[in-house]
Amino acid sequence: FALIDATTGIVRKNELDILFREQECAAIVGVLASGMAKSLGGNKVGAVAGMDIPPLWKFHVGYLYGVKYYEKATGQKMDFVWQYTGTFTDTQAGYNAAMTLLQQDVKVLYGLAGLTHVGMFNAVKEWNSRQGRIAALAIGQDASQEWISPKDIPLSGAKRVDVAVYTAIEMIVKGTWEGGIKTLGLKEGGVGVWDLDGVKEFATLAYEAKQLKDMTPEDVVKIVDQQRKAYIPEDAQRIADELKEKIMKGEIKFKMPANHDEYDSIIKELLAGNLDAALEKG
Repeated sequence: FALIDATTGIVRKNELDILFREQECAAIVGVLASGMAKSLGGNKVGAVAGMDIPPLWKFHVGYLYGVKYYEKATGQKMDFVWQYTGTFTDTQAGYNAAMTLLQQDVKVLYGLAGLTHVGMFNAVKEWNSRQGRIAALAIGQDASQEWISPKDIPLSGAKRVDVAVYTAIEMIVKGTWEGGIKTLGLKEGGVGVWDLDGVKEFATLAYEAKQLKDMTPEDVVKIVDQQRKAYIPEDAQRIADELKEKIMKGEIKFKMPANHDEYDSIIKELLAGNLDAALEKG
């Protein structure tokens, strides 16, 4: 048996629980979001999150770490806002939360709430329409979500459930099955940021499902490429690449908060600029 993106907490020979190191993905997104905010003339980034549960703790820690990593690398002060909505299924809640943050001059919003953050996308699109320009940007998560509104969503974090499933099947086929808990991160290709090939793949799926209106998948890729070049500064991309390399080499390893008190403590320390608070010791 393979349990994906969850664990029973019990090690059994016939059970493999595959989890993701979401902090690694979110940290890269945090760096890029910070650069995007600067390109938009601001210094505030935020997130519209779902429920206050351990997987979201990892996203929170990683995203904030990336923002503070960018801040330390550039010397440019960044402000950070995190908003739990308490739901993964309420687009109106996502819209309302996003509008509140946009009114507080948040320039980039990271969607971490499933269907709820589709409402966040709607809010950002409406906000830009009101302003008559790109005044804010949104970032998707898990699947490539740029196709929903490529001018407003130039980036999506990736959580590759397909890689997890393939990993489990491959272990069976190769006879290397071992029960227990396995984690996938940047090194294993389990998390990351969707490249343009991934953007095209999901845009094609949307096109075939007749969800892509007035655009082809090629149009989506072209717009996303243009928006990334316009709003992700070279220094932010360089810093993100540097951070990714350190994570993949094992020089940076994020800890998993054992409980809510530890999670709260890590966030407090990160906000104060203590990057080491998010990392494993040794």
